[in-house]
Parts: sequence; C-alpha cells; structure tokens
Amino acid sequence: MENREIVPEINNVNHVKDGVIDFTAGCLGGIALVYVGQPLDTIKVKMQTFPNMYKEMIFCFKETYMQDGIARGLYAGTVPALVTNIAENSVLFLCYGFCQKIMAKATSVANVDELSTLSNASAGFLASFFSSVAICPTELIKCRLQAMHEIRKLQSDSLNNRYIGPLKLTKQILKKDGVTGLFKGLVPTLVREMPGYFFFFGGYEGTRELLRKTDQKKEDLGLFKTMVAGGVGGGLFWTLTYPVDVAKSRIQVTGSNDNLVQTILSIVKNEGLGTLYNGLKPTLIRTIPATATLFAAYEYSKKFFHYIFKNY
Repeated sequence: MENREIVPEINNVNHVKDGVIDFTAGCLGGIALVYVGQPLDTIKVKMQTFPNMYKEMIFCFKETYMQDGIARGLYAGTVPALVTNIAENSVLFLCYGFCQKIMAKATSVANVDELSTLSNASAGFLASFFSSVAICPTELIKCRLQAMHEIRKLQSDSLNNRYIGPLKLTKQILKKDGVTGLFKGLVPTLVREMPGYFFFFGGYEGTRELLRKTDQKKEDLGLFKTMVAGGVGGGLFWTLTYPVDVAKSRIQVTGSNDNLVQTILSIVKNEGLGTLYNGLKPTLIRTIPATATLFAAYEYSKKFFHYIFKNY
C-alpha cells in the first residue's frame, strides 16, 4: 500500500519538474530567436504591410537602416518581440511537453521519446492553441512598432510624427478599442499557428529521426544536426503558412475590420496573388538560423537543467 502512494507522488513531482524545465528552456530559446532574427522580421512585416513601398528585400533593408537606424529601425519592436517570443516559446514548449505525454497515453507508448513523427506533430498542433492566445497582444504591438515609420508617412497629423514606445502604444489601443483591441488578428494567429506548428514540430522531429543513427538517441545528435532539424521545421512552418501571416500583419497593422478570408481575397483581387508571398525571402533567410538557434538553445538548456535537477 505504501509503494502505491509513493509512486503517484513521484510521478507528479516529475511532471512538475519537466514542466518547469520545458518552460524555462522555451523561454531561453525565445530570447535567442529574437536577437538572431529581429532585423529580418522587421523587413518581413514592412514588405507584407506595404508591398507598394517595398518589393525588394535589400531596398527595404537599406531604407529602414537609413531612415531609422538600427535600434528604432531594424530592431524596432524588440521589447514586445522579446515578450512575444518568451511568452510563445515558454508556453508552447511547456504545453508541447504535456501534449506529448497526452499523445503517449493516447497511442499506448511507454515514453515520449518513442512517439512517432505524426504524434509529435499532433502534440505541437494542440500546444500552439495556448501559445497563440498568449502572443496575440504583444505581436500586434510588435508589428505596429515595426511599421510605425510607414504609418507616420501615410498620416498627415503632426502628432503622429513622434516616436512612441510599446507602453504608450498599448495605452493608446486600450483607450481607443479596449482590451479586445489587443486581440485583433487572433483568428488569423490561430489559423497560422496551429497547422503551422503541426509541420514545425513534425519537420523537426522527423528530421531528427532521419539524422540519428540506429543505436543513437535523438537528444544525442549534436549541435549541428539539431540546428539542421530546427531549420527544416522553421522552413516548413513559414512556407506553408505565409499567406495567412501576410493577412494577419495587414489586419493588425492597419486595424482593418475585415476577417481573414475577406483580407486574403481583397489582397488577391487588388494586388495580385504574388502579394501574399511578398517578404517570404527575408522570412526564410531569417527562419533557418533563428529557428536553428531556438532549438539549439532549447535542447541544450533542457539537457543542462535535467542535469542540475538530477545532481542537486
């Protein structure tokens, strides 16, 4: 009887420990991703939102640098980007770990390390629902800060010529639209994130499976192969979900009341199908090193924390 009471208690402690490790490792991975990829993310948002101004990546990069420099130009929106990615990746990887355990039980697998690529992809799909809700407000602030220079150019009011930071912008949105204003673009975010993370984690775990040797565990692949797998996952995510992300950026930056389908149809009708892929090049260039860094930071910090918990 005594053993039966101790075993569930040990399992509960392990679940909490795993959750803390996944949350912290995801947080560190999100920080690494922002600092590696923020300049090209800024270029992506500008090209998505103002395709008539910016049709070429190099031109957009030069204009942004010349007009606003590094801190307020290429790294515009870094604070909300950090909040977004810390929130997204900590919640995402926390929920991913729990969803892996759910998939292991659902598929009668003894250990999450034995899950199939499809099961891991499904765990990512489920986990991304929670991270989508967490990131929507901060991603809206990030996108508006990144496109602030172009918005000011389109507005003649001299008051709009002043640079404002994330806190002041948040207050403006709350005053004008209330709390719901911070969640503009939530549906496109969900439509992007959930299928996107199915392929993100599916691509990552599938590539790790292909790269490992027969007698090798996936966590022992090494830094380079881990980063390759991360790059594949990120590439699949953005290639397959990019048009939805374009529509999401338009809705969040312009404050449009059109829904996702209306926005996509309007873009195709008025600007052409190719506009839905404007900015894809800097996105993919950014994604490969940024996502590779994300997974490297996640896996190695996770391994470090497991070592700490085991020995102390």
